[in-house]
Amino acid sequence: MDETSENRIVNEGADDVERAAEAALRPKHLKDFIGQSTVRAQLDLVLSAAQNREVTPDHILLAGPPGLGKTTLAMIVANEMGASLRLTSGPAIQHAGDLAAILSSLQEGDILFIDEIHRLARTAEEMLYLAMEDFRVDIIVGKGPGATSIPLTLPPFTVVGATTRSGLLPAPLRDRFGFTAHLEYYEAAELEEVVTRSARLLNVSIHKEAGAEIAKRSRGTPRIANRLLRRVVDYSQVHGDGTIDLDAANAALELFEVDPQGLDRLDRAVLEALCRRFAGGPVGLATLAVTVGEEAETVETVAEPYLVREGFMIRTPRGRAATPQAWEHLGLKPPSDDTLFS
Repeated sequence: MDETSENRIVNEGADDVERAAEAALRPKHLKDFIGQSTVRAQLDLVLSAAQNREVTPDHILLAGPPGLGKTTLAMIVANEMGASLRLTSGPAIQHAGDLAAILSSLQEGDILFIDEIHRLARTAEEMLYLAMEDFRVDIIVGKGPGATSIPLTLPPFTVVGATTRSGLLPAPLRDRFGFTAHLEYYEAAELEEVVTRSARLLNVSIHKEAGAEIAKRSRGTPRIANRLLRRVVDYSQVHGDGTIDLDAANAALELFEVDPQGLDRLDRAVLEALCRRFAGGPVGLATLAVTVGEEAETVETVAEPYLVREGFMIRTPRGRAATPQAWEHLGLKPPSDDTLFS
């Protein structure tokens, strides 16, 4: 075995450990799900009504930024209904045949979770319309004039779709969902609850101040809160007695380059480039990405949403520009107001 193969096996093992740790922290029931109170109440009503009528629930669409719990909610739906869960994703279904194979294996009452459903191939999308509405698919056998269509009846099932970009969903697909939930970013108090619960599941002791500090730096996202908590746990076990206090949390987060505002290395690199290299902007996305050594898509989807939401950056017709808050965060003096966004 060569060194590359060994490295790949080690990396895959590390990824498996991370996924297992993340899965262990997922709530199994709706009552244990923290935050998203409106969505929880709506979803509880939909599921309870379906249980009372002894039917499968309406198809459910979960929309919102990454890391807010869409996959977890899909698992909760299956668990609450006592149903089997089938997981797939839009990019994995490239042909109608891929979707037909999945649909034909479903049993009555199954939950089919399709992550990033807006990335379904067009042919698969059209097949899904019929499957969701009439619980049947037409299998095409052969090609050309001799091709025949064989109708296949499907048992009642529920599609749970997740999307980070609901605007890209075609209207015919969006309209076939009986319930659409929009997940919002979490407040710091809710994230503190998430951190406290996760610490309890990990069997570690955490001070309230430390939990609040981790929550404050988690960008309103439970997935990030749990990831930071695991790194703080690592630090406290290596450099302390395993108890997470405020000093341990601050030291660990500084080591992993997460500042008090929740900005990471890429965020700060973007702001540094805007302020130091381009005098606050505006500057085009492609130029900004080249400057920080990242792909334009990475800057646009990973760094930009949080920087804009927190008021560090704005998008103008001529490109991205830093706000006075960004200059202040970097300890720099902004240019005069009349030239800042010109």
